[in-house]
Amino acid sequence: MNTFQIRPVNKEDRAWVASLLAEHWGSARMITRGNVYQGDELPGFVAVKDGKLVGLITYRMDGNEWEIGSMNSLMEGIGIGSALVEATKHVAVSAKCRRLWLITTNENLKALRFWQKRGFALAAVYPKAVEASRKLKPEIPLIGNDGIPIRDEIELEMLL
Repeated sequence: MNTFQIRPVNKEDRAWVASLLAEHWGSARMITRGNVYQGDELPGFVAVKDGKLVGLITYRMDGNEWEIGSMNSLMEGIGIGSALVEATKHVAVSAKCRRLWLITTNENLKALRFWQKRGFALAAVYPKAVEASRKLKPEIPLIGNDGIPIRDEIELEMLL
């Protein structure tokens, strides 16, 4: 049986978080809608299975709107991503957050499926916004999943 635990990120996790973000996102520096922040310094949750860190979600609090900065599951298909989203949603509701939102890109069809299946809805499309993001984070690739050019930012939201 696949069992795992979800807990808040702690200071001992920070090096792992930085390494994971660098491996999966090009660096720990995150860019959304022209804002730059250090993803490895954000609050979040980790998934732990058999003593190993196997998932991460980070978020950035901005008043009563919180942005999900990153989400990774290293063991797909067993509910880690969903559990990380639920943990974030729970703490956001407890803090009187009214909206969770995130940015993904046009070629990330897997992410678009994932987030919509969990109650997030398309809120905005920012055509060619990734060009501006690449000026701040040049490691963003030109071509993404399935050979699709990475061009546009897509905002998804969940109203709480």
